Amino acid sequence: MTTVDHKKIGIMYLAAGAFFFLVGGLEAVLMRIQLMYPEFTFVSGQTFNQLLTMHGTTMIFLAAMPLLFGFMNFIVPLQIGARDVAFPFVNALGFWLFFFGGILLNVSWFVGGAPEAGWTAYVPLASDAYTGTGVDYYVLGLQISGAGTLMAGINFLVTIINMRAPGMTMMRLPLFTWSTFVASALILFAFPALTVGLFLLMFERLFGANYFVVEAGGNVVIWQHLFWIFGHPEVYILILPAFGIISEVIATFSRKRLFGYSAMVFATVLIGFLGFMVWAHHMFTVGMGPIANAIFGVATMAIAVPTGIKIFNWLFTMWGGQIRFTTANLWAIGFIPTFVMGGVTGVMLAAAPATYQFHDTYFVVAHFHYVIIGGVVFGLMAGVFYWWPKMFNRQLNETLGKIMFWTFFIGFHMTFFVQHFLGVLGMQRRIFTYLDGQGFNEMNFISTIGAFLMSIGTIVFLINVVITLRAERAVQDPWDGRTLEWSIPTPVPEYNFAKTPTVRGLDAFWLEKRSGNKEMPSDEELGDIHMPSASILPFIMSLGLFVAAFGLIYHTYWIAIVGFVTLFGCMFIRSVKEDHGYHIPVDEIASKEAK
Repeated sequence: MTTVDHKKIGIMYLAAGAFFFLVGGLEAVLMRIQLMYPEFTFVSGQTFNQLLTMHGTTMIFLAAMPLLFGFMNFIVPLQIGARDVAFPFVNALGFWLFFFGGILLNVSWFVGGAPEAGWTAYVPLASDAYTGTGVDYYVLGLQISGAGTLMAGINFLVTIINMRAPGMTMMRLPLFTWSTFVASALILFAFPALTVGLFLLMFERLFGANYFVVEAGGNVVIWQHLFWIFGHPEVYILILPAFGIISEVIATFSRKRLFGYSAMVFATVLIGFLGFMVWAHHMFTVGMGPIANAIFGVATMAIAVPTGIKIFNWLFTMWGGQIRFTTANLWAIGFIPTFVMGGVTGVMLAAAPATYQFHDTYFVVAHFHYVIIGGVVFGLMAGVFYWWPKMFNRQLNETLGKIMFWTFFIGFHMTFFVQHFLGVLGMQRRIFTYLDGQGFNEMNFISTIGAFLMSIGTIVFLINVVITLRAERAVQDPWDGRTLEWSIPTPVPEYNFAKTPTVRGLDAFWLEKRSGNKEMPSDEELGDIHMPSASILPFIMSLGLFVAAFGLIYHTYWIAIVGFVTLFGCMFIRSVKEDHGYHIPVDEIASKEAK
């Protein structure tokens, strides 16, 4: 609760993200059971709408992003040769804001019903006239959580720009760090749009404003623009770090330098840039007109070019390499064809006339999940098996890992491949039941069985984690790694590097090992190390906002005032109380290094 150590915060992000991933997965399975048979009554229509809204919101904001932030927090400072992130206190505050925002959102299940306006919360469906307090929890939960995400993005940008080891130029950064850098820039520019939209919706719902009330001169389409100006870059905020993980894993397990490193870097930056120019392809059927539709359609197709560069570079990296089919590499190799399928359907949806047919059908659901699960989740799982030894000092069981991979991989394709055809046949998304005799029965049944298989794969992974707790300690460099995180002992010391390493090229640790050196060279003498001190303030500040949100939702303003006073009181304490940190003496460091 008081730590500001980037490694512990990374593990906390992973643990919280894994919890929300299980919650979101349970919501998905309940929906799939309801759709298993025509006119089934497993859950009511209202409950289904709540499950649908919470599944999407939880998986995007509370599972995928924090799981990626877990790796970013733990690995990026190690890859650039830093002792911590630029702002350790802000890093802790970012985590607790995300966590309390996520808890606030899920509290809605127990106090009058979860939000039921879809994960995009389109108005007027999300307006006060049509929904209960669930959408208030959505608005305030995402605002609190989003503030934490914004802080994390700024922190990673400053860390990567300012805290690289000597010799670590931008064009020597590992691909995972590069993708973190671009994703953090996207967070910086995309999240304010969501914040603005949520503020407008909050003022309308809590204080009677009229931003989206058409009769009072409001505009409902403006919500869609604000949401998707954030929402489409959000897809790249998620997928770019997954691309970075795949680049690290494929290069390591092919025992080759990543093919076309410079092209990969520029493709990453270009994807980030183009990601801001395509948001309205989510709105082809709104009535923007043929010119706007054509412009956004062409921009959407253009983004396939840098993505294609990445796909071919991964294939060329493996070409002629000494490929090892570890569990991490199976996830990385499975990622490539799966993500390509998601990309191909994305190009189909980029054609506005085709989207008039595909819109609001299961074709879109299939496309989206091929990108987010086939891309982000597969990338995350590759990262989990790859970095687990460095993060937790134990190596996951490879046999159980491969059982999990094949179960999840087959289950995923069973679930979502048939949904393309359901969409073409005309099955609408966001409906809780369907009539018999429309040709939907068999494919929905197959889809649900696939969801059960994915669940079994997830359970196998949890068993693997429990078994691993008793496994032998991992060695420092189990995979013959290429980047700096493998050059330091396992478990990682609190100060990361006793002496700041000097980087002499791309894949710095690999270069030194090939030159016969067992550790990184350094121009720094061994000396005392200054570390930031722990603080309970980030936890209390986030708790204050959490309390204030309840006061706003139920119009009990004295509770809101108590929460805000707690928040600003902690900010005042932080501003007047200097953080002197603490020193680790050179003798202690020397003895640890000798061990």
